[in-house]
Amino acid sequence: MKQTVSCQVGNETMVFETGRMAKQANGAIFATYGGSAVIATACCSDTATEGLDFVPLTVEYNEKYYAAGRIPGGFIKRESRPKDKEILVSRIIDRPMRPLFNKEFGREIQVVPTCVSADQSNPPDILAVNAASAAVHISDIPFAGPIAAVRVCLVGSEYIVNPTFKQIEESRLEIVVAGTAIGITMVEGGSQEASEEEMLAAIECAKAPISAICAAIEEMRSLAGKEKLPLAPLSIKLNRENEIRSYAEPLLSKALFTKGKQDRGRAVSAAISETKANFADALTDDIQKKLFGGLMDELQYNILRQSILDKGLRVDGRGLEDIRPITCEVGVLPRTHGSALFTRGETQSLGVTTLGTVDDEQVLDDIEGDRRERFMLQYNFPPYSVGEVGRLGTGRREIGHGDLARKAIEPMLPPKEKFPYTIRQVSEVLESNGSSSMATVCSSSLSLMNAGVPMRKPVAGIAMGLITDSERYAVLSDILGDEDHLGDMDFKVAGTVDGITGFQMDIKISSVSTEILRKALEQARKGRMHILSIMEQTLSEPAADISPYAPKVVSAKVDQDKIGMVIGPSGKNIKGMCEKFDVQINVDEEGNVTIYGKNQTDAYAARDAVLGLVEEPEVGKIYKGTVKRIMEFGAFIEILPGKEGLCHISRMSKERVEKVTDIVKEGDHVEVKLMEIDHMGRLNLAMLAALDENGHLPEQPGRSEGRSFGSQDRGVREPRRYGSDRRDGPRNR
Repeated sequence: MKQTVSCQVGNETMVFETGRMAKQANGAIFATYGGSAVIATACCSDTATEGLDFVPLTVEYNEKYYAAGRIPGGFIKRESRPKDKEILVSRIIDRPMRPLFNKEFGREIQVVPTCVSADQSNPPDILAVNAASAAVHISDIPFAGPIAAVRVCLVGSEYIVNPTFKQIEESRLEIVVAGTAIGITMVEGGSQEASEEEMLAAIECAKAPISAICAAIEEMRSLAGKEKLPLAPLSIKLNRENEIRSYAEPLLSKALFTKGKQDRGRAVSAAISETKANFADALTDDIQKKLFGGLMDELQYNILRQSILDKGLRVDGRGLEDIRPITCEVGVLPRTHGSALFTRGETQSLGVTTLGTVDDEQVLDDIEGDRRERFMLQYNFPPYSVGEVGRLGTGRREIGHGDLARKAIEPMLPPKEKFPYTIRQVSEVLESNGSSSMATVCSSSLSLMNAGVPMRKPVAGIAMGLITDSERYAVLSDILGDEDHLGDMDFKVAGTVDGITGFQMDIKISSVSTEILRKALEQARKGRMHILSIMEQTLSEPAADISPYAPKVVSAKVDQDKIGMVIGPSGKNIKGMCEKFDVQINVDEEGNVTIYGKNQTDAYAARDAVLGLVEEPEVGKIYKGTVKRIMEFGAFIEILPGKEGLCHISRMSKERVEKVTDIVKEGDHVEVKLMEIDHMGRLNLAMLAALDENGHLPEQPGRSEGRSFGSQDRGVREPRRYGSDRRDGPRNR
């Protein structure tokens, strides 16, 4: 039976419907918001695996081109592998939902939200989060939800919930906030140097609509919800559990505080191996060994958390707000356009910058239409960074971390008009022990400045952690991998000295209070200032010049009605200039001209040629011209592409000139001044050598002003003389 519920969110109504579509799934929701629509389904496998120590959940958000009335580009006219955007939305759905599934359920779970209608005004990603949550909540899959999500933007001084695409473009703060009816569990977004208070206000703004959406989903469950399937907990207990616990706890308490990640890992492994060997008679089968492994994880979890809460002592001996030692180096790679090595404790990122032309821009083709990105930030996490053997490749984690770093850096990049390069930034994580995404922000900022990218300000990032019990909590600065794994929060903040540019928070508990968020943000601000001060000691401002190995880019602006003159018939003009100067020339529809050359001389020469095509000759202006033709009475000189003027023999020197060839020859480059444009549009020139110190033709007895001859006067062989005769002196009349 079809059931429908709705709630008002922002300026539109969010509608959830079930019972009409995809009825064979464990749970299915058809959700609409404005003209956007998503079908979300949730399914689980038929059999359970006992003793799983993780939730086998996959989220596959996908967008259909037909949703926006489009046909996929390229040769393959169907949707293929997931795009980065679909992967990022899948992560936004996965992260707040995953902690609410029970590991003891033991079945594979697949959530598939599909965007089937896109109105190009209301982003479908937020609708997909809520539809996915509703589909799971009404299904028979055990779920401690629901969760809901909204997007919040700060446009001017107003916070807007679920803004349109246009409002997002106009905003200076954009975050996606997810949570339960109790509190916030996930935040992700970026801003133009928002303050900590502005970030908190945006999060607070999200709480009421999230609660309203959760209430609507609960209403849908009361109307159409299925009875939940049973869990599959292990009924077998660990043999001699209390004895094993008592034996292992002191060994692990000592091993866990060994200095150095690798040494600590070996010490913990040795403690576990000793315990395992001592109780080998109790670990008789695979189930017992799995239970033993679970107990070891539990002991480590409790030991580290209690040390932090009771003593303020962390696994590596630091205090709660201490940051690991930092070193920064720039220019570490000799032939790249920019490079930097950022090391913080046992986390290290090599940032590498490559500058390219407009042809190198990333072309994006999705339901939002074709568009181009001039800045790309890619994050690589090879297995050797954690001392392991594994397959190289780009997974969802790499795409997510790279996108977070991109959001943090991009607001500080110069506009295309000021720096018309395509920028590819790559972070190679060489070592990892916590917060490699924030190390990526730091190395990328240094590398970009080393490459000569005129960033407005350097950007740094820091990861915060949280340990709580029923009454106490501790906020940790610059967390290690162990603290991330065993803690209750992973809270990443990136920004400049003046504000936040990138933000991501994942909560593993039901929610966090505003008090904790405020403390974490302030502690993160202090840590960011510390990191930025160290970065500034290495490189305080962008390099004055870009690498000699980078393409040289110059830009110009022409009137839109003159774009055709630059391009020429069938591209003749622009192709000719590209070949002549060995450059690339791109002209957009607004008249912005970008020229890419192998060296600066050619690039600027090509720019002058482009401007010359559209420039109108200006009386009184000095030009560097080329002698095109020699006549008895003067020389025709090209001062702009396709525009020639006559420099009469009498205007070539202050002295008497017998022959034009005594002064110039064809192909000579000379400086001339445009003296006048006559009524027929012909250009009359004078060489600078013929002018006085004020740039005028001096009054001399017998000097002829000559007759005007311009580029249009091609059939004249001899000028008509008047006033004086160059050979016979003044005439008597």
